[in-house]
Amino acid sequence: MSVDPWRYRARRAVASRLRPNGETRPHYVVCGNDALTYRLVKELMAASAGWVTVIVPNRRRSEVDDLARIKGIQIVRADRLTEETFRAAGLAGAECLALVHQDDVGNIHAALCAQAVEPRIRLVMRIFSSRLGSGVKRLFADCDVMSDSAMAAPAFVAAALGEPAPTHFRHAGRTLYVARRDDVRPDTVVCGLADTRQRNNPRVLPVNPADADLVLAEATGQPSGTVLAARKLARHRRRRQPIAAAVRGLRAFVNRKIGVATITVLAVVAVFGTLLARSQDLNLWKALYFTLLTTITGSNVELDASWGVQVMQVILTVAGLALIPLITAAVVEAVVNARLALNVGRLRTPRVDHVVVVGLGNVGTRVIRQLNDLGVEVVAIDKDPEARGAAVARRLEIPLIVGDVAQEEVLRSASVETCQALVVVSTDDVSNLQAALNGRALRADLRVVMRLFDGDLAKRIQRAFDIAVSRSVSYLAAPSFAGAMMNRDVIATIPVDRHALLVAEVPVAHGSALDGKVIDQATRPDAVRVIALHKFGEPRPIWSPQTAYRIEGGDRLTVVARRAGLGWLVKQTTPIPTEPPA
Repeated sequence: MSVDPWRYRARRAVASRLRPNGETRPHYVVCGNDALTYRLVKELMAASAGWVTVIVPNRRRSEVDDLARIKGIQIVRADRLTEETFRAAGLAGAECLALVHQDDVGNIHAALCAQAVEPRIRLVMRIFSSRLGSGVKRLFADCDVMSDSAMAAPAFVAAALGEPAPTHFRHAGRTLYVARRDDVRPDTVVCGLADTRQRNNPRVLPVNPADADLVLAEATGQPSGTVLAARKLARHRRRRQPIAAAVRGLRAFVNRKIGVATITVLAVVAVFGTLLARSQDLNLWKALYFTLLTTITGSNVELDASWGVQVMQVILTVAGLALIPLITAAVVEAVVNARLALNVGRLRTPRVDHVVVVGLGNVGTRVIRQLNDLGVEVVAIDKDPEARGAAVARRLEIPLIVGDVAQEEVLRSASVETCQALVVVSTDDVSNLQAALNGRALRADLRVVMRLFDGDLAKRIQRAFDIAVSRSVSYLAAPSFAGAMMNRDVIATIPVDRHALLVAEVPVAHGSALDGKVIDQATRPDAVRVIALHKFGEPRPIWSPQTAYRIEGGDRLTVVARRAGLGWLVKQTTPIPTEPPA
């Protein structure tokens, strides 16, 4: 798209007049009104990346109220993202625009409007559909398409299977992944990530790397822990499936009136058939043959037989008359119950070693897909029969129970007492907490993976109720969105409990605070750890460099860092501004 230079300069001039207090830092614009918006703005402000304008709807929501308490941002209220809205927000001349509404089509429309106001704007868009996202990237010159649910779902899947975060990525010719220290060879360990041995209180990037039981290791052909755990669970289920299915079917059959009557008649046939066979001195096969034919077709009249034999023949004949209708009724009842179970959303038979997923929104949809791909048996629950993931569940033949998890009976119908884990990922913290507590009431040692936005609430719930894992989708995804907005090379995000570690490559500028310093001065305890140094002009990086290695301008550091630590490192690698001459 060609742009009139005069009009472009005019827009930049308007934008400069909108900057607060003569602000000269980059301008970032964020459009949204949910938890991801709040976390994203917090990330940008914590990194001191620039000044931030947030466009929110006029209708008030709790997340918007939280945004208003963040110091140093501008809030623009508008119900529609039009060209006029973007001009009023000072988009002309802005560094980047983030569109994070949960509306794929709406975000695309907003991006087109924004491009009309500022053709050179960098776009970061939240898109759920991966196919749509790949097409959208081709529409814009500088655009990153991201999905918070795709980023967060693997963490929920891993937690459900009792494994560490399933993060794996390729960097500088190596494939790295997160694993338990005991599961990898010592020579493949690149960095210690966290000490998770104290329940619900992990120490991230401990001062002594040897204290970390969760590590970043180089892949050597070994599948990830999540894949191995899923395979083990699937093999266990296959081994016990025939016997378990027979036991569950027999138990369900016995618990029904028709089943009791049928079993009673069969017991009568077995007892009197045995007695009749002994009186006639028959072998096993002839006894079975004689009993079955007598029961099903009735016996021939034998006036010369003893009165005992005649009584037993009469009883078997009467039992046969009752048995055939009972078997027919049991089959009809089973078919009707199966169809009713599909229609009203409940399991036909109890399940064992499965994963129950509550909430079929964006995250829940991806979780059931990934579990199904791993071969793990899944039961899904949602109170909305038309939820986003309901169609996916039906297509994958995953049992879908429609009901409110605030009622214990709904969880009981999903066989929560015998499941591998309960994953609660609806968007309502109150409903998620209620489902988790109901699950624990049904089984005290149940593994619960719960989605919670409020970090303080999550910590207190973990301690009070001993719920092992709680995740926040926005907390997991926001660092990657912020990195994309600031055009930083964030390679991967590693979730550790409620913490998020960033793997990033940071260039060292000439004249920066770290120019000429050693690796030890680029490291901060509990905040930043350097895992590779890429010297300027060298084809390969130095992995796990010694602390005495010298850093020079033009080098690149690959680090594992917390959010604040990465912000500190970026400042240390940025050129020191010089004072203008007086």
